Amino acid sequence: MKLLLIIIFSYLCGAIPFGFIITKLFTGLNIRKYGSANPGATNVFRVAGPIAGVITLLLDSAKGFLPVFVAASIWGNQSTAVIAGLCAIIGHMWTVFLGFKGGKGVATAAGVFLALMPLSVLFALGVFIVVFTIFGYISLASILAAFCLPIFVLITKSSKLIFIFSLLISITVLIKHIPNIKRLLAGKENKLKIFKKEKL
Repeated sequence: MKLLLIIIFSYLCGAIPFGFIITKLFTGLNIRKYGSANPGATNVFRVAGPIAGVITLLLDSAKGFLPVFVAASIWGNQSTAVIAGLCAIIGHMWTVFLGFKGGKGVATAAGVFLALMPLSVLFALGVFIVVFTIFGYISLASILAAFCLPIFVLITKSSKLIFIFSLLISITVLIKHIPNIKRLLAGKENKLKIFKKEKL
């Protein structure tokens, strides 16, 4: 019963479509009809501007962190915390509130692993910042950070369960970015202008 409750709680936390809500509050627009039509933080940056984007990024991360923190605090069990994190990420990627179409999971996964393995996340964040600063592509930075996360988890000598979980999430995030990868290879991916919203 307790496990079922944490599964439901974690999924619903992850499923809160902050990108949709914040964009609606800031602009009155439906985020699913503009930009990439993705309700994640990157598209919020493009459609609603940097303030809305940062708020979405922080909230999307928080909804990954909270279920894991709650599960770990109440049960003190790593496997339960991992299940909570998995359900939160699933909730974000396939939210019931938007017809099971959500974001790509980068910010929410970062929140999950911040609660599970903070040092690994900091290393991955470093990769993200360096790649984005050099190239200006948020998708490329996300892809490489996701790719490196299991490596950092392995280096920091986490448990086998956490490593397998990080590998699973990394692969899922990479799969969600396949359209971005194709555009990057074709030279058609757009760079993100973080200090102003783009023309719609």
